[in-house]
Amino acid sequence: MFMETEKNVLIVDDETMICDSVSAYITKQGYHVFTAGDGKEALEIFRKYPIMFVILDLMLPGMTGEEICQAIRRQSRVPVIMLTAKTQEEDVLNGLDIGADDYVTKPFSVKQLYARMEAILRRTGNDLKPLAEKFSWNDNDLQIDFGHSEVRKQGEALSLTPSEWKILSAMIKHPKKVFSRENLIELVFGPDFDSYDRVIDTHIKNLRKKLETNPKNPVYIKTVYGLGYKFGGEEN
Repeated sequence: MFMETEKNVLIVDDETMICDSVSAYITKQGYHVFTAGDGKEALEIFRKYPIMFVILDLMLPGMTGEEICQAIRRQSRVPVIMLTAKTQEEDVLNGLDIGADDYVTKPFSVKQLYARMEAILRRTGNDLKPLAEKFSWNDNDLQIDFGHSEVRKQGEALSLTPSEWKILSAMIKHPKKVFSRENLIELVFGPDFDSYDRVIDTHIKNLRKKLETNPKNPVYIKTVYGLGYKFGGEEN
């Protein structure tokens, strides 16, 4: 039997030793863990059980980790940490570009991986919320319902990752504030996150693809050159 929704974690890795060690540690912290060695098994588990967190290796037989992440993102914004032996910046950014929230390079400390997982869960469990619950902009072109964590573009529901939701929430709460990349890195990943500034650019690019009618001429996520980003749009 699986535990309640908020305690189910899925680990996807074809290395049995990694699955076993990570599973044992996370189980001791009070979570129920499902493990899968390939993409087909992982997606079957994901569709069958209420998973609240995914730890996903990118180098898998058959279906790649990127393909699994894309399949998950088409139906859920559950947090995803990538496990990767790839250390090139472009490889990491590509993983974030398809919807992962964080990454840990192999070899890694299980305690470090768990700390990253807990940090993401704290952030996604305490989203910034304005005083109002519902907002709309540009004659209802964009609508956000904070009470139900729902975003709609021209009436169609969008699926945002937790990191994208965090960025958008912060910008909506402070619509005139210009957020530097450093502001957004601390907001999304925490003060101890050490990574590329381009990670934030990747999240911004993905948000624009979802929110903007023309991502090359954005009206909601606007660039303030030399400074960062801010939220635009005319509130109804």
